Amino acid sequence: MNLRYPARNHARRRTDSKLSHGNHLHDCHRSSPACAMHTQIMGMASAPRYSAQPNGASSEQDGIPVVDLAVLLNGDAGERSQAIRHLGRACQDWGFFMVTNHGVHEALQSALMDACKELFGLPPEQKAEFMDAGPMDPVRFGTGFNSAVDGARYWRDYVKMFAHPELHCPAKPDTLRGVAAEYAARTRGLLLELTAAISESLGLEGGRIAERLDLGSCFQILVGNHYPPSGGPDDDGAVGLPAHSDHGLLTLLFQNGVDGLQVKHDGRWLLAEPIPGAFFVIAGDQPEIGSNGRYKGVLHRALVDRAQARMLCVSLIGPCLDAVVEPVPELAVAPLRLEYMGVEYRDYMEHQQSNKLNEKGALDLVRVQTAETLGNF
Repeated sequence: MNLRYPARNHARRRTDSKLSHGNHLHDCHRSSPACAMHTQIMGMASAPRYSAQPNGASSEQDGIPVVDLAVLLNGDAGERSQAIRHLGRACQDWGFFMVTNHGVHEALQSALMDACKELFGLPPEQKAEFMDAGPMDPVRFGTGFNSAVDGARYWRDYVKMFAHPELHCPAKPDTLRGVAAEYAARTRGLLLELTAAISESLGLEGGRIAERLDLGSCFQILVGNHYPPSGGPDDDGAVGLPAHSDHGLLTLLFQNGVDGLQVKHDGRWLLAEPIPGAFFVIAGDQPEIGSNGRYKGVLHRALVDRAQARMLCVSLIGPCLDAVVEPVPELAVAPLRLEYMGVEYRDYMEHQQSNKLNEKGALDLVRVQTAETLGNF
């Protein structure tokens, strides 16, 4: 595995560019009944309200940032400029937000969910060839996170399918390939739009992050997660997945109506409750590395419901597997210190996927201070 420092570059920031993909982040309209439960970043006037949960987490009734893509696409220049600033605050303060009016039809989401349900219900012999697959194999079934290294029981069955640059999926069910291909294409476009907006929020050109990470050949994976009911009163708060950050750039998630996603914000675990029709968007480790620590990949975990099965579908994009992930040079100009070394994304992903989930421990691979302490230089 080759780690390296990116070259110092004293190029000044470019702040006069327009949003190259027509993106716009806007907090949800105050007139929307659904958004009445979510105070917008731009107008948060009071502390968020929380209600205690049995598992020690909290449910936030206000404050989760919301991206309205209808405003993003149709707002005037002033609205877009304001929205980009708020997107930056969402990435810096939360690493997590919801996106509405995203153009991915509910029927397509339902079709993917149904295909994944059918996939999980197939006889074991029809899934056997993928059960022993490794972290970098293009199709993988399993339980927990990585059963070879978990060391604990996690209440999760999953299927992972590489979707870009090439789609890989099981032959059964028959509907899966067509649905997965369409869903991957539509969500990839959405996530690339959001990436361009994030680039702008850092004072860069809209296409700068895409250029650095070779997102024309981006890595994309589709994941179906099934969390069976935990079953009894002693299993309240059973863990589906432990606290972790994602290895990629952005993760798009929708679920079957059973809550269980928790995010860590301001030192507290919050139960994330979606606006109807919205996707959750989770910032991974790559925005943290690329922004030289200005933005953060959010810690999140999955809890299991005692009585109901929870199911969700994930679309994650990351850099091209051969791209070197490192801070954008414009964001590591003196007097700022360089926080992360460069490493091929393929190596970073394999490292994270091959070890136990340990919060944000994968970042230690490229953290300059950690590497210096360990004597890697």
